[in-house]
Amino acid sequence: MTTLQVYLPDGSAQTLEEGTTAAEVAARIGPRLAKQALAARVNNKLVDLSSRLEDGDRLEIITTSSPEALGILRHSSAHILAESIWTLWPQARFGVGPAIEDGFYYDIELDRQLSLDDFSLIEAQMAKIVQKALPFKREIISRNEARQLFASQPLKLELIDELPANEVLSVYRQGDFFDLCRGPHVPNSGWIKAFKLTKLSGAYWRGDRERQMLQRVYGTAWFSHKDMETYLRRQEEAQKRDHRKLGRELGIFMMNDQAGVGLPLYPPAGARVIRLLQEWLRKQLLARGYEEVITPHIYNAEIWKRSGHYYFYRDNMYFFEVDEGEGSANSVGSFSSDPNFDFAPVGSSTPGQSGAFGENASGGSGSSAASGKHSEYGLKPMNCPGHVLLYANQLRSYRELPLRYFEFGTVYRHELSGVVQGLLRARGFTQDDAHVFCRPDQVLDEVDDILDFIDFVMKSFDFSYTAEISTRPAKSIGSSEKWEFATEQLRAACERHGLTYDINAGDGAFYGPKIDIKVKDAIGRTWQCSTIQVDFNFPERFDLSYRTADNSTAQPWMLHRAILGSIERFLAILIEHYAGALPLWLSPVQVVMVPLADRHLDYAQQVAAQLRQEALRVEVAAQKEPLKVKLAQAQQRQIPYMLVVGDKEQESATVSVRERRQGDLGTHRLSDFLARVTAEGAQI
Repeated sequence: MTTLQVYLPDGSAQTLEEGTTAAEVAARIGPRLAKQALAARVNNKLVDLSSRLEDGDRLEIITTSSPEALGILRHSSAHILAESIWTLWPQARFGVGPAIEDGFYYDIELDRQLSLDDFSLIEAQMAKIVQKALPFKREIISRNEARQLFASQPLKLELIDELPANEVLSVYRQGDFFDLCRGPHVPNSGWIKAFKLTKLSGAYWRGDRERQMLQRVYGTAWFSHKDMETYLRRQEEAQKRDHRKLGRELGIFMMNDQAGVGLPLYPPAGARVIRLLQEWLRKQLLARGYEEVITPHIYNAEIWKRSGHYYFYRDNMYFFEVDEGEGSANSVGSFSSDPNFDFAPVGSSTPGQSGAFGENASGGSGSSAASGKHSEYGLKPMNCPGHVLLYANQLRSYRELPLRYFEFGTVYRHELSGVVQGLLRARGFTQDDAHVFCRPDQVLDEVDDILDFIDFVMKSFDFSYTAEISTRPAKSIGSSEKWEFATEQLRAACERHGLTYDINAGDGAFYGPKIDIKVKDAIGRTWQCSTIQVDFNFPERFDLSYRTADNSTAQPWMLHRAILGSIERFLAILIEHYAGALPLWLSPVQVVMVPLADRHLDYAQQVAAQLRQEALRVEVAAQKEPLKVKLAQAQQRQIPYMLVVGDKEQESATVSVRERRQGDLGTHRLSDFLARVTAEGAQI
């Protein structure tokens, strides 16, 4: 009998017979592991437990407590959903059905319109499949076999035709149903203990607005009903905290189709909150040695060509032509197009809004700028080029470094209307952006300082957080030495701070590694906010340099960093984190004076004037409404303090204090109330 050696995560070796599966190894290790095992990782690739092992394989058993477990369970649940719909409506045509955060979905083309009323019918069918504990069986098939198998599924045929010629095609079967899939899956449908369909929406096939609209059915799945109930309660709470709903009630922002999709407008309350955030940050930044700069909203396309955005980010930018008048040249100073300048696109994906540079980019190519008197310009999707131009504007000495530029820069990105979501994902937003130009020996201290600033900001809003270091991707620029050095500086800075971090292997930007900060809000949701990115790209593209101590020339290192990320997105997170009750110092109105009758209005105005002298933001509820209506309106706007004044308060020069959460706090002298709000931090 042929034997083979397989190595476990602790380095120990298992001597096995040829043909042994991952499931059999789990059983060999112990009955408890065998019971919890649902998949395996072999040589860093997730596979089914039924996979046969080969000599030299490195094996890890995936259990219900593994980070990947829920994703595998949910992807299997998507197959159960598809089978249920196929059973109920055999004419259904299927697109894709991935696992997503907190759940799964399947895109379906169906001649009838599904409704939420259909969910109970579909869930009942899913329950039958789960009860049968049907095994998920993987089969390798040829391309011709796949085309025959999916002859009645045009969407699947399209996917098959687009797969690379050397791609291994696999099909998973459970019962009579089969689906094109790479896997892995749980051993059988009985693993899906708790599931629920949650939402129904439309989705263009392949995300292309020119293609047909499919029906997208969403669901969630968990290993226990208790976990699912906890999740559903959290979702109910999240709906109550939805920043789009609360934003309207608080008068913080609005959307208007006439303005355009994804372009928020801010009434006075919202504008005040954003300015308060910016002023608070500005004060901190200046104290930490940053210098504020302002850069244009648009640039000539030649800048975007030199930076590389024109070639690999164009699909997410807005370009237009400008009539420069007679005799204009289609160039920008010394940065005109260089026919010898060769740029190779480095990959594509959907861009996020949290980073300072936006390293994830959609692929695409564009036409050259118009010749003659017309020049092509582009709205900026990020602030980096302007800061680089400011650095390059004069000769720099090593004594000037580190040089820290910051800007509250408004940027614009072409997001599909289907993914725009209030302030969380908009087409126009403002970044608390900064770029640090430094020497290699300063990188660690600069990253350390940025982490210190992040810690200060997150603690100011009662956020706990963790870090994730993303390392070199397959497509990247820069030497191995630079990558290793930069990654080690990020690790060292996290460790110096005692900051817990995970390694996200291969997910760095093409130009350098990065740290992403993930915060946890009041109801346990995780949000990606701050980013620190090391950049080898811009210093090379724009020939940045500085004079060293020995009067030679060296290239600086560049750090992109954002603390809040998108200010609008961070504001949305804050609204949901605090359920609309922003901290006293950040509330657009901190105090509302509520006179009981018209005869108390003068006294209310006098108290308001005194409070304004103490830099408090005060309104007077002068409208002719009953007291309970005025208080209800103030409560809906989440105004921290309501000061009611009537005959008694006017005669005794006091105020009756109500707090938005605690209710009636009794009668206070004005000096006592001022002491209270000062202690609470009315101004930070």
